[in-house]
Amino acid sequence: MVEGMVMGGAGKFPEDESRGVYRAIRERRDVRSGFLPEPLDDEVLGRLLEAAHHAPSVGLMQPWRFILIRTLEIRKAIHDIFLRSNRAALDTYEGDRAKKYASLKLEGILEAPQNLCIVCNPESERGHRLGRHSMPEMALYSAVCAVQNLWLAARAEGVGVGWVSVLDKDALKKVLNIPANVIPVAYLCLGYVDHFAAEPDLERAGWERRIPLDRVLGFEEYDPRWSAEENKP
Repeated sequence: MVEGMVMGGAGKFPEDESRGVYRAIRERRDVRSGFLPEPLDDEVLGRLLEAAHHAPSVGLMQPWRFILIRTLEIRKAIHDIFLRSNRAALDTYEGDRAKKYASLKLEGILEAPQNLCIVCNPESERGHRLGRHSMPEMALYSAVCAVQNLWLAARAEGVGVGWVSVLDKDALKKVLNIPANVIPVAYLCLGYVDHFAAEPDLERAGWERRIPLDRVLGFEEYDPRWSAEENKP
């Protein structure tokens, strides 16, 4: 071994720091309940937003914009949007699946002391369209990376995050005065929580099961098994 050479490549984290990264990934949860009433400390919130803002983005376009929402009146308006959207979603299910859906807790809009809406302008010229000529959707994918960065940093800080996707986008845009060409990517509920669940809520509720890694890993080409599995109820 050459003196000074680092096994595994340059820049490898110390083992304890690496374990922390993998723990945050493994123990991240979509939190919908158990939020504590006190708002996040400004320093903690600032660290989470900095983590999000350090996400990778195609062309370094940094397409994300963050709308922090603490006003109860606005959160109530958005909660009303959720209730309407949730009723519409429930109507698409039947029988036992409908009963199970109705039992799920899918948001913490009013319980969490602050909400965060992350939006993206996919038409932004920042980054000079590098990487978007053939794949314009990369702007949205970049914004999603910011969501994941924030989520993992939040778990390390002991902060719960819940992603609310049961929302009518047009109604949400109206409440938050989001321009027509800007897309809401994620509506998040943030706050300290009384606990983190050992497993995802939807897995514990029997809504869906986690897929083993070997069933989603292919080599050299698309595995035809995937199409058959994805069509199963």
